[in-house]
Amino acid sequence: MKRPRPQVVAHRGSSATNAEHTLGAYIAALDEGAEGLECDVRLSADGHLICFHDRDLRRTGGSKVTVSTMDLADLEDYDVATWKNPWAELDDEAPDEDPSTRRVLTMRELLQTVADYPRRVELAIETKHPTRYGALVEQRLAELVREFGWHKAGSPVRVMSFSWAAVRRFHRACPELDVVFLMDSPRQWPRARFLLDKEVIAGPGIELLREHPRFIKRVGKRARLHCWTVNTPADIDLCLELGVEALITDSPGATLEYLDKLGL
Repeated sequence: MKRPRPQVVAHRGSSATNAEHTLGAYIAALDEGAEGLECDVRLSADGHLICFHDRDLRRTGGSKVTVSTMDLADLEDYDVATWKNPWAELDDEAPDEDPSTRRVLTMRELLQTVADYPRRVELAIETKHPTRYGALVEQRLAELVREFGWHKAGSPVRVMSFSWAAVRRFHRACPELDVVFLMDSPRQWPRARFLLDKEVIAGPGIELLREHPRFIKRVGKRARLHCWTVNTPADIDLCLELGVEALITDSPGATLEYLDKLGL
């Protein structure tokens, strides 16, 4: 029997070769054929949802400043792309790049990009915790999703978190949308399964699949599986064996190509 083809989701965009969470990374992922886009979301000091993983700008923007203490206008002054390819500006043959593809991206901009795209693209949005703003992150995200009309069944949006409380908050705000409980340890699942709705999707990391495949098989009998971050043929094969429905990957193009070679 032919195995079902999993959805390929671009982790922070096509982030193997592009600066994560930039518009450029997401456009590249769409060009590669990604069926979904994954992003982390944080709240700026003036209440804007932004696509950003780290607590501060040290790794991607060259500053120790904490993201949640800055207004959006100040965050947009930072180049968060050059760190990935610091010699790009010296390449005379490289095409001119829109500066907007190199700055901090807002959640609204990413949702609008997906809304305007000519084919269906899904969004897997992770809310980051702990944060000084607590439940306000899920509240603002639910408001934005409703603004786009994506709060009902059939929406391209699903929301993820390592915090079961955050998952539950968003599920209560938008009960028709899928939610994913992210985990990197078997110990996290029993309590979350008890506290969360029975339809919650399990989101194990790839190391959990490698180290505890029998545990993942048991979880997979009770919940759908979405796995992060899947970047090698061996890991793709493992995900297929264990019935994973969504592969979150830094290299969507290569992952799609490998699935095509398998005839999926």
